[in-house]
Amino acid sequence: MKVEHKGHTTIIKDTEGDSKTFLEKVSNQFTTFKVTNIILDITHDKSVDIKSIKNFVDLAKKFKKEKKSFVIVADGIDFNEVPPSLHVVPTVLEAHDMIEMEEIERDLGF
Repeated sequence: MKVEHKGHTTIIKDTEGDSKTFLEKVSNQFTTFKVTNIILDITHDKSVDIKSIKNFVDLAKKFKKEKKSFVIVADGIDFNEVPPSLHVVPTVLEAHDMIEMEEIERDLGF
């Protein structure tokens, strides 16, 4: 797991290629990360499918309660099948863009 901080966002990259273990590690460290927006980069795990992505729903809800953005970067999945409670994008750049949009919405009171 590689952690990088950029302004008000923390990028956590899975380096092991196992999204289930990665989810456990991030969940266990929730109190550490809950003060920033989170980008989870799981592009290293080539076995990621929509079922694996859905496992992140509970964690995403925790960040939403903290009024922080939670975006997953994954490729090779059908983005139409992603639950509405999750934000999944194919690149880290798009994840940053999504967080910026959500920050603006929160500033405007949406």
